[in-house]
Amino acid sequence: MSKHARETSPVEALVTSHRLRPLELLPWAIAIGAFFQFEDYLPLGSEILIMVLFALSLDLILGYAGIVTLGHAAFFGLGAYTAAIIANAGWGEPITGLVAGAAVAGLVGYLSGVVILRAHGLTLIMLTLVIVLALNEAANRMGWLTGGADGLSGMSVWPVFGQFRFDLYGRTAYVYTLVVVFLCWLFARRLVHSPFGRTLTGIRENIARMHAIGAPVRRRQVIIYTIAAALAGIAGALLAQTTQSVALTVMTLDRSGAILIMLVLGGVGRLYGAFVGAPVYMLAQDNLSKVDPVYWYFWVGLMLVCVVMFARGGILGIIDKLLELARRMRR
Repeated sequence: MSKHARETSPVEALVTSHRLRPLELLPWAIAIGAFFQFEDYLPLGSEILIMVLFALSLDLILGYAGIVTLGHAAFFGLGAYTAAIIANAGWGEPITGLVAGAAVAGLVGYLSGVVILRAHGLTLIMLTLVIVLALNEAANRMGWLTGGADGLSGMSVWPVFGQFRFDLYGRTAYVYTLVVVFLCWLFARRLVHSPFGRTLTGIRENIARMHAIGAPVRRRQVIIYTIAAALAGIAGALLAQTTQSVALTVMTLDRSGAILIMLVLGGVGRLYGAFVGAPVYMLAQDNLSKVDPVYWYFWVGLMLVCVVMFARGGILGIIDKLLELARRMRR
């Protein structure tokens, strides 16, 4: 075994390995166990899984391609509204709603990506901000279609495959969400380990060098931006279908900021940061809002400051350091 292989941390090894390792199945084992152990919290569990997928889609463009955005909630909202509008129009088949949400979000992601990815730095951030604000205002104005500030509710979602009806306890919604998120994770994992994913890492690390070797940088950025938008659209459609309602808050700057916080907490560019940051943030929000309903966001912000200052790699970075320390102590 080479020195480089010995110095690679266990978490980093999971990210760089093509083969599926048993440790990678741990989040899914926890999710399956939660279905049986926490039956009263299945709706919250479904929302956590949806936020995991949403954060994972953001990690593809921020953590791997190095594209900084504050407007990712625009695609989440587009997916949610698309699924809800289709269901309210009389077609409540859930799989079709997911595909439609992904298609609309992906199309808008492609069209906007072609334009805004020509910019860099602060200009790019401001353009992504403009997109989410513009779409949010459009959704607010188009009350005849989106419900405006009142949102859309009372949508009728058909049973999954015509057999599994969405129940009041959230059992079907949880399993349905878990399966969809798992399939999307498999796709994302294969993507980041492919040659295409390697070029994204190269673009993030040194875009000038990638230009110099003739890599189609702009094209790769647009492609990953479109894919991430489609995955965010699926997450939004899942939220609409499992809650059977869509509020205007699905497409706001606050949601973009929240999902960015989740990813930073877990670890950016790690593929698994979303699986750590989203549950930590959602559970902290749920518990802190009960203890301190007015100022709970202060404690979340304090937690984020501590992570940024003392754990640059997020919670996964802390785990890396602890595992490395344990490994050195065994020598």
